[in-house]
Amino acid sequence: MGLEMGVAARSGDPRVDAIVHAFEHLQRDDVQRLGSLYATDAHFKDPFNEVQGVAAIQAVFAHMFVALNEPRFVVHDIICRGDQCFLSWDFIFRFKRFSTELQTVRGSSHLKLNAQGLITLHRDYWDAAEELYEKLPVVATLMRWLKRRANS
Repeated sequence: MGLEMGVAARSGDPRVDAIVHAFEHLQRDDVQRLGSLYATDAHFKDPFNEVQGVAAIQAVFAHMFVALNEPRFVVHDIICRGDQCFLSWDFIFRFKRFSTELQTVRGSSHLKLNAQGLITLHRDYWDAAEELYEKLPVVATLMRWLKRRANS
């Protein structure tokens, strides 16, 4: 793929390491198995989605494979304390309908785990304007104009 993957990030907690491994190796056929990572009533939120329940979370990830080519996550840092973890990551993909260039979105996730090690809260943080909208052909022009206006 042209992008070197360094040494895998590790937390020292086997439950968290299994979650990170699952996300870094997630393929289309794995989406149905996400229930093994999430509590039944888990909550997921990112800049485009806010859903609750395993089926709804699976739908978010299934859509990712429909909308994008070659989506994958590379986790760089893991910070854990008690039942909470913070991950920094790159999300690497190619648009299906726009530029076929390799794209990277940099972001982070806040995870809360229950006593069984299942995710009860998954909150992704990333700047949709900078990391995504500015990469879309028509929208990029508008975003650059808005930035210039805001900075003048």
